[in-house]
Amino acid sequence: MNQNTFLGLIEQSVRNHWEMPAMTDYRGKTFYYRDFAREIDRLHDYFKAAGIRRGDKIAICGKNSARWAISFFATLSYGAVAVSILHEFDRNSIRFIINHSDSRMLFADESIWNGIDDKSIPMVEAVFSLDGFSLLKAATVGLKEFDDNAQAYFEKKYERGFFVNDIAFRADRPDELAVINYTSGTTSSPKGVMLPYRSLWSNTRFANEALWFVRPGDSIVCMLPMAHAYGLAFEILNSVSLGCHIHFLGKTPSPKVLMEMFSEVKPKVALVVPLIIEKIVNRSVLPKLRQGATKVLAGVPLLNGVVYGRVRKSMIDFFGGRMVEVIIGGAALNPDVERFLRKIKFPYTVGYGMTECGPLISYCYWKRYRERSCGKAVDRMYVKIDSEDPQNIVGEILTRGSNLMLGYYKNEEATGEAFTAGGWLKTGDLGTVDCDGFVYIRGRNKNMMLGPSGQNIYPEEIEEKINGSPYVSESLAISENEKIVALIVPDREALRDVEQDGEEMNAVFGRVIAEVNTLLPSYSRISSFRLQEEEFEKTPKQSIRRFKYQP
Repeated sequence: MNQNTFLGLIEQSVRNHWEMPAMTDYRGKTFYYRDFAREIDRLHDYFKAAGIRRGDKIAICGKNSARWAISFFATLSYGAVAVSILHEFDRNSIRFIINHSDSRMLFADESIWNGIDDKSIPMVEAVFSLDGFSLLKAATVGLKEFDDNAQAYFEKKYERGFFVNDIAFRADRPDELAVINYTSGTTSSPKGVMLPYRSLWSNTRFANEALWFVRPGDSIVCMLPMAHAYGLAFEILNSVSLGCHIHFLGKTPSPKVLMEMFSEVKPKVALVVPLIIEKIVNRSVLPKLRQGATKVLAGVPLLNGVVYGRVRKSMIDFFGGRMVEVIIGGAALNPDVERFLRKIKFPYTVGYGMTECGPLISYCYWKRYRERSCGKAVDRMYVKIDSEDPQNIVGEILTRGSNLMLGYYKNEEATGEAFTAGGWLKTGDLGTVDCDGFVYIRGRNKNMMLGPSGQNIYPEEIEEKINGSPYVSESLAISENEKIVALIVPDREALRDVEQDGEEMNAVFGRVIAEVNTLLPSYSRISSFRLQEEEFEKTPKQSIRRFKYQP
């Protein structure tokens, strides 16, 4: 087994942790590493019966589960290409991705499959249920016959058992296509990111080394979408390669549900998007700190260290009590929340990545992390700023290295536009890099607006200030008729003591905007605002799909 290949890492881990638990569905079944390996072996026989060849595409669409992960590893170890599809996509998008990716086989939750017209995905010859691996569709006689006789076939095959030496994953090649991950961007329609095995290996090896405190047998909570590169790489690939025990949430990660899950699992590391941390801080921690005796004590210099220590402990307890580090990624963290986390010495860090890098670009262990940064370029990756003065003048963040994609599936034009002539990936993000290599993101290139005299206006910076109000759940700053307009989703819970008729609500948010404008330069001040009834539509990593709201 070659430790310098991705499948070599996975096979070695399966062998080393054969008798240990690998995956548990929330309130459901546990698969040991031996079960994980045998289920993969069973699926390989089904792939052969279905006539699947090396390089064929197999789509996977369902909520987080052990069978999702098993389907993924079975696909790669067989030599096929996994097409990961977010189960929250609408049915038209799911159908488009299945067809665009040329998928011949589909693994799906039955609830998803029941909403798809079979005739609308003509290339798919076989469909398996992620609820139990039952065969839902078989277009070939050979696959139907195999399934009809499967029980007798596997009883005979495993008559003497299934042992560690019965597994033998194939050898992958660095630039061989492993995964097509369809992005759901903030500024455009989905594109199929082609990730090679070197990207999976490089991300996994870095996580193995950077998360040195995670050990075989440790429990991990899987709550990010597995169809998104962030969750797949660090909750699944890294965990399996280390022999960890993954617990799949499989439902919306509300603070209450998360607290129950963390108290049971007690993980050492958690991967979250900013929205989750901000809800915990703004709705559970800060309101208590602003009340009564705690507020008084926090204002006394000699005592506030004790108070903040208690708050820090309460947050670590929220995550199960054994937490070593919380890694925040996917979007920018609110600066007020970050300042609070620094003040109480909470063990958090902010990483940076994108699907096109499978996903990691930069990270730093929390004790070395610098506020408002997103760490330093990770091993085998390089970052530079397209600016004449990268430390002081904002420019587009460019990156290259082992984690990089091969390109976009069947989209040479988009692939060409994504890279510079020198082979650097254009991230579309704007930022700076300090003298020690820490990366600081200012905003999205496509989001930047121009002021009346050509000044650069970053809507993210305006939104950070608006979101600092306890009455605001989320916001967007957009340009309309050369003026800046704020779209605001009110925090109804925070406003429960306010008369919520239109006049009073407008008065409350009028005061919020007036206060925000005092913090902004004249050219980027907000001219008006509109209240939104519904939350903004978001991508899997919880970034707002801005293009939906631009005039």
